[in-house]
Amino acid sequence: MDYLYHLITFIAIYTILAQGLNLFSGYTGLLSLAHAGFYGIGAYVAALLAVYFGFSILLNFVIASLFCGGVALLVSFIALRTYEDYFVIVTLGIQIIAFSIMNNWIELTNGPLGITNIPDVGWLPNQFFFMSFAVLVAGSLYFLLWRLSHSAWVLNLRGIRDDEVLMQSMGKPVRKIKIVTFTLSAMTASAAGVLYAHYTSYIDPTSFTIHESIYILAIIIIGGLGNLHGAFFAAVFMVLLPEILRFIGLPDAMGANIRQMIYGALLVCVILWKSFLEPSEHTTKALEEKAKPFSPNRS
Repeated sequence: MDYLYHLITFIAIYTILAQGLNLFSGYTGLLSLAHAGFYGIGAYVAALLAVYFGFSILLNFVIASLFCGGVALLVSFIALRTYEDYFVIVTLGIQIIAFSIMNNWIELTNGPLGITNIPDVGWLPNQFFFMSFAVLVAGSLYFLLWRLSHSAWVLNLRGIRDDEVLMQSMGKPVRKIKIVTFTLSAMTASAAGVLYAHYTSYIDPTSFTIHESIYILAIIIIGGLGNLHGAFFAAVFMVLLPEILRFIGLPDAMGANIRQMIYGALLVCVILWKSFLEPSEHTTKALEEKAKPFSPNRS
């Protein structure tokens, strides 16, 4: 049963990461590659506070979220001056900087050796209770995002995704909306980092690389951008797939290659489905106009 609890805990962690990235990238259409960096910042802040000051996980949630939100706020003033591919490149740079700090600031982070002996959560005595707590955190975040998805805020985000210039012409504070959403997205990633640090009792920079950012981005693309339910089911699939291949009995090297092939095939299928099976809004309107019978105006 401990193995099952372990899988459910990681599903909850990756659901939090996917939901947080989906809040920004899913609704605005701006793909961020810095999510693992914020995930790592949350984990390192929680680890340092727990090891050196003995802070509880609840207090670490608050401090790590505020610290990570402050970093994201500062970064967003620069990053969100760019658009589309340039924004992706900027967030890639942010991710590399975050990883370099974790890996090279040896006095603080212990460098490549990582931080060990992170204290357990005393009031979560075993793996079942920690799993339940992680599911509760993921469920609470899902509920908040579900309520937010029915608000005017998400309508503004979708408007920015469809036509940012039009939103600006309507007097909407487009840049402010993107900055706040980017900051909230980073804060949710830090919450996942706090859970990860306290669960594993050991963290090192290799858990927060650019590959992790791409992995999280793949989850929300496979689940569907802006789709809360899809992000959860995609997280379940991405976490369980390596375990399924392991039970089949394939060698580790072959299983890793097959897993990458399946990920790539799914991404291609999702992109093709979005491109060909879901016509764009402009195409749909054009087809509707052509379908209307010709009726000239008469004075």
